[in-house]
Amino acid sequence: MRIYFTFEPRQDLREPLVEEFSQVDFVFQSGLTTEELQKADVVVTYGEDLNEENLQYATKLKWIFVASAGVEKMPAQAIIERGILVSNVRGIHKTPMAESMLAHILAIKRALPWMYEQQKKCEWSKKVKQTELCDSTALILGPGAIGSEVGRLLHAFGVQTIGCNRSGQKAPHMDVMVSFDKLLEALPKADIVLSVLPKTRETTHLLKEEHFKVMKKNAIFMNFGRGNLVDEQVLIRAIKADEIGYAVLDVFEQEPLAENSPLWTLPNVIVSPHVSSHSSRYVERSLNIFKPSLVKWLDGETDLENVMDLSRGY
Repeated sequence: MRIYFTFEPRQDLREPLVEEFSQVDFVFQSGLTTEELQKADVVVTYGEDLNEENLQYATKLKWIFVASAGVEKMPAQAIIERGILVSNVRGIHKTPMAESMLAHILAIKRALPWMYEQQKKCEWSKKVKQTELCDSTALILGPGAIGSEVGRLLHAFGVQTIGCNRSGQKAPHMDVMVSFDKLLEALPKADIVLSVLPKTRETTHLLKEEHFKVMKKNAIFMNFGRGNLVDEQVLIRAIKADEIGYAVLDVFEQEPLAENSPLWTLPNVIVSPHVSSHSSRYVERSLNIFKPSLVKWLDGETDLENVMDLSRGY
């Protein structure tokens, strides 16, 4: 069996993998080549290098392991037609992403951006507007692995959590659950509106002008899921109209964000270049999911962890 990594893990992670699975022929290569695709039984990728054109060369390919949560850039229909199994690393992002989101929330609540600016100007001023996170309410769109971890951390700060998903079914660390069709009723209660939703047809432009109009004027809006959640112009209009207090954005409709986008310079906007999940332990955690799945695969099993339904996008 030949397993083709289209990226190169660190040596200290790669060597134990090769040693543990000595019966496997591993290829580690930065970047994808059609020559290696033609030989591969399994491809391990971040999901951005495979396309419909080069997939046709992968005639032996039976399993794609995606070291990422999103698969929107992959040729879903072609993969489905070929019957190729796809699994991913859903769940490994929860620790770094939850820490990133909590860091932004606390920074805003305790006025850290203002303090940094004062330091740059060498100005000693106590005219600072600080608020407390305690006793606030957070509405979390998409309380899966990441959203639930955020909820767990927010509970430690005395925050009430409202989870919102398609079904409204119960999720861990959510005090209340609502479905998408009840979102307009829940938004006015939230001091923090935080999305970690995946990119699907249903989540595309889920938030519209009417949703921002009912948010609290001092609400912190955070998008750490996918940029399709809201039309950029709708968001810009809401910020300019002071319909929300702050916007913290890790994802955008078009990435990288255009240099002339107003989001770079609008007050009370934080632009994070899609890095909230980055961590020195990212590949380590990915391999911790890959290895047990590989054991099953070598035994002829297809009931792997995090098998994806590409027709649904997750």
